[in-house]
Amino acid sequence: MAAVTTTTTVRPVRRGFSFGRAAAWTVMGLIVLITLLPFYWILRTALSTNAGLGADPTNPLPVDLTTSGFERALGLQSAEEAVAQGGAGGGLDFWRYLLNSVLVSTLITGCQIFFSAMAAYAFSRLRWRGRDKVFGLFLAGMMVPAIFTLLPNFVLIKQLHLIDTLLGIALPTMFMTPFAVFFLRQFFMNIPKEVEEAALLDGAGKIKIFFRVVLPMASTPIITLAVLTYITSWNDYFWPLMVSYSDSSRVLTVALAVFRAQTPATGVDWSGLMAATLIAALPMLVLFACFARRIVSSIGFTGIK
Repeated sequence: MAAVTTTTTVRPVRRGFSFGRAAAWTVMGLIVLITLLPFYWILRTALSTNAGLGADPTNPLPVDLTTSGFERALGLQSAEEAVAQGGAGGGLDFWRYLLNSVLVSTLITGCQIFFSAMAAYAFSRLRWRGRDKVFGLFLAGMMVPAIFTLLPNFVLIKQLHLIDTLLGIALPTMFMTPFAVFFLRQFFMNIPKEVEEAALLDGAGKIKIFFRVVLPMASTPIITLAVLTYITSWNDYFWPLMVSYSDSSRVLTVALAVFRAQTPATGVDWSGLMAATLIAALPMLVLFACFARRIVSSIGFTGIK
């Protein structure tokens, strides 16, 4: 007799309506709207004229739609045009400040990732006396507020004659941070030791294993840490304000404060200031949007031990 085969179709289970699920989605939607509202208001202000903002400040739409604020922020308007639009005649050397921010953030990110990765590997794989105690003291640095280190760092940078230089801005956070070392150490500890033992049997040394085996396997958390470090250094304000005195070393965050201080007789140039703020934040928003999923997954994986 021929065997009779029966096939059953598995249908996806449809979840019924749930008030709890609907309430959760509603709350999440409200949180998203509240989070995005400041960015929309910045864009609305940037696309308005200063005269229109004064005449109708509560209008949720751009008042007298114009791109003159972006033109002033990018230095595309003459002094006469800027004053006529309610801005200051001084302008903003946007491209110089943007280049300074890129150089400082890139220098900090590249050096910090490299040195933190070496320190994390030493704490996770190398055996030496007092390793855990030193690592505990190292992590204790995470509990020290950053403002406590500003004055000692300023004295050191002044003694090194690096005041008003890009290197002086980058130097205090250029080598490593406790968070970066802890973040990478947690991932290195999850790498199977058998992989490194196999490389040792093939004749590779510790340095070669670190560069040829460990770092390629840790590319995802390294990229995540690089993005977080780049965003943090890009948004830093108080330390660059302390050590930067001229356009040659002024970064974009400090330049925005200078632009805000150039208040014309008619009042603050809110349109130009919001346009400059949006342009300054846009690269970081795009960077975070591109790597958001990888950042979340890496943080979740690194926390598992």
